[in-house]
Amino acid sequence: MGKLCNQSCAHCHVDAGPDRKQENMSRAHFEKCLDILSRYDIPTVDITGGAPEMNPNFRWFVEECRRLGKHVMDRCNLTIIMSNPKYRDLPEWFARHQVEIVSSLPHYNALRTDAQRGEGVFEDSIKALQLLNTVGYGKPDTGLKINLVYNPTGVFLPGSQGSLELEFKRQLKRKYDVDFNNLFAITNMPISRFLDFLLEHGQYENYMQTLIDAFNPAAVSGVMCRNTISVGWDGYLYDCDFNQMLDLKVAVPEGKNHIDDFDLEQIEQRDIVLNQHCHGCTAGAGSGCGGQF
Repeated sequence: MGKLCNQSCAHCHVDAGPDRKQENMSRAHFEKCLDILSRYDIPTVDITGGAPEMNPNFRWFVEECRRLGKHVMDRCNLTIIMSNPKYRDLPEWFARHQVEIVSSLPHYNALRTDAQRGEGVFEDSIKALQLLNTVGYGKPDTGLKINLVYNPTGVFLPGSQGSLELEFKRQLKRKYDVDFNNLFAITNMPISRFLDFLLEHGQYENYMQTLIDAFNPAAVSGVMCRNTISVGWDGYLYDCDFNQMLDLKVAVPEGKNHIDDFDLEQIEQRDIVLNQHCHGCTAGAGSGCGGQF
């Protein structure tokens, strides 16, 4: 939906922040997306940013997607709920429209989370999670799902997703009475701010070698580019969110790489555009928008 965000996280592959006000999807592009969704059997709309909730068309677009019977996922940074009173009703609104929430929480420790995402982020994230729990998210038999995203706070690959999930659930319940559904463990991609961090600390070659050495051919079948199309704020199409940040548009004939020229048959027959960051999705247990495979 755009790069406007209330935060400027150190690891952000989108390079989002409060100053990115121009790069926001227009109403016309949203309407084109809805037209495509109405014509094709595309079951899930996965919304991300920046903080997508800051786009003025966000709520309207979600409501229209739900009217079309689409499953909607919102990648919410949690702190947006606490950042301004106008967003404080988001938990109730999410629940009313049965939006699945996916939220980053680098660690159940405040110090490690704030080091990656900014001072005070952990406290606001916990408050937001408690509000979401209050309306039924993460609770049995409500159908309201909230999944947390873990990515390492250092130059290493994430551990076992299953083990991390058990520990996150235990710690967050014990300390804050917070519940959630699943934990997604995602590998940090060597692009944008994390790439800058690697270069600044002389760790780029070591990290890339770590990814290459951990290559898992079994993970190839689960990579997100095989079942997802990423739509940029300006309407251009990409194989994945990471390619979008590197401006590696989909490889389709006649340059039809924009939603104005959307052709599902060509999209399904395309060759996926690869680059060195793709090693991140195939390292270890594999990594994608839904965590390890």
